[in-house]
Amino acid sequence: MLFNSIDFAVFLPIVFILYWYFANNNLKLQNVLIVLASYIFYGWWDWRFLSLILFSTVVDYLIGIALEKEENTRKRKIFLWVSLAVNLGLLGFFKYYNFFLDNFISAFSFFGHPVQGRFLNIILPVGISFYTFQTLSYSIDVYRRKLEPTKNFIAFAAFVSFFPQLVAGPIERASHLLPQFYRKRKFKYDKAVDGMRQILWGLFKKVVIADNCAEFANQIFNNSQDYNGSTLVLGAIFFTFQIYGDFSGYSDIAIGTSRLFGFDLMQNFNFPYFSRDIAEFWRRWHISLSTWFRDYLYIPLGGSRGGTVMKVRNTFIIFIVSGFWHGANWTFIVWGLLNAIYFLPLLLTKNNRNHLDVVAKGKYLPSIKEFFLMGLTFCLTVLAWIFFRAENIGHAISYISKIFSSTIFSLPENHKEISLIFTLLTIVLFLFVEWIGRENKYAIENLALKMNSTFRYSMYCTIAILIILCSGSEQQFIYFQF
Repeated sequence: MLFNSIDFAVFLPIVFILYWYFANNNLKLQNVLIVLASYIFYGWWDWRFLSLILFSTVVDYLIGIALEKEENTRKRKIFLWVSLAVNLGLLGFFKYYNFFLDNFISAFSFFGHPVQGRFLNIILPVGISFYTFQTLSYSIDVYRRKLEPTKNFIAFAAFVSFFPQLVAGPIERASHLLPQFYRKRKFKYDKAVDGMRQILWGLFKKVVIADNCAEFANQIFNNSQDYNGSTLVLGAIFFTFQIYGDFSGYSDIAIGTSRLFGFDLMQNFNFPYFSRDIAEFWRRWHISLSTWFRDYLYIPLGGSRGGTVMKVRNTFIIFIVSGFWHGANWTFIVWGLLNAIYFLPLLLTKNNRNHLDVVAKGKYLPSIKEFFLMGLTFCLTVLAWIFFRAENIGHAISYISKIFSSTIFSLPENHKEISLIFTLLTIVLFLFVEWIGRENKYAIENLALKMNSTFRYSMYCTIAILIILCSGSEQQFIYFQF
């Protein structure tokens, strides 16, 4: 079920009414309703894959209890490895089976020993990378004794399947989200209004920014051989805003929807395109995944505690694995590798933690240096996104090669000038609002509160009208494929 669909527009109010009016003051009934609503939400796409979520839920629930009872270190490790094998095994089969088989065959063929393999027509379950990592964090934290295992199966099932963030995050930690299912929740008007405001802004990002940018990005990337360099630059920029508007828009809707039901989810994006270096970008982009890899991969590998070689090794591992997490294609691995290369000079010069505050905090405009650094970081990010979007490595290289040709000095080629100008103007408007609200959790969080009621509701109506006007070019959320 898509957030920007009529189905969800009907589904959400029904669940909201049942939750607050029929299950109010009954915590267990509220949690049961969340589980049922979450399974309906996910099963709307394909009910057959509900068995995967249920299987992961049961396995990690039982392993958590077993880890608590077991004191033998060796047996506790076995339980943890069972959780890792089950979760990563399912993820590996559905997401990477054909990729590994294809590369296995190609490798043997290259050395003159052709082999045969059977490819499978596998449907990738929506959101499997997200809920797999969420359940894994629970098992790992219980193993480390950082978290008490739950005996409440309904609460745990609600944690695993919580519908607002089930299919595209944020990837919540059990230590943060699970305890919220134990506590009695009361309806708070101010919190609900804030949730609706964030949902509105998330829909604007998705429908007005991402979907309009997608129309041009898809056209240009899918026919890149027909366009000159300057047009390809525009295509890369459009994709840059498409993926940001799409994914951060989903996160805003998820966080806002959760707030309607009395839950707080972690911030997943923190205005990443205003970053002054690539390290700051990764502290602000897909925060839930970046921190997951930091805590469960980077630090266990030694983090930054060892020598230079270890630091470099760990940096490349975490970026390459992050790229591979996104999909079974070498383009994602190269995208991760490229970001690691960007990050390396900052790590070696110990400048990777220079920009921890908000850019130009308390000021209207950045300094010349900050503006230059933001521009440079943005350009590097756009270049890396080309690999992320390209169909294969060859496509990415030919795309970039054409950008750095003499045709980059030609005027962009497009037959939809009015639509193009409208999309560019909405991007400028979007950046302006994001810049003004960059010190908040989302752009219009406090912006609306500073206005009088007339201007505030005028702004809400304007955003809503733009969403309605742009709803014709509906695109699926990009991160559903991951």
